[in-house]
Amino acid sequence: MYDNLPRELWPLSPWAYFGLGILYALPFVGWVFLVIHAIGASNINKRNYARSFFCVYVLVIIVAVVAAVSGTMYLFA
Repeated sequence: MYDNLPRELWPLSPWAYFGLGILYALPFVGWVFLVIHAIGASNINKRNYARSFFCVYVLVIIVAVVAAVSGTMYLFA
């Protein structure tokens, strides 16, 4: 189907995205795979998906730090 495309440009299936999303959500092991795929995945789609997941984690950490500093975290405890 994608014989005329180089292998690094092949699209990922929806199940691949689903599986990668579950893998990246796992603590520690998933995060290691996230960093490995974000830096060195041969498929550009997998690399970009890992980088987008990494950006989400960075944004969540920033929001959590701002909430903790501003004192709003006690509302959720």
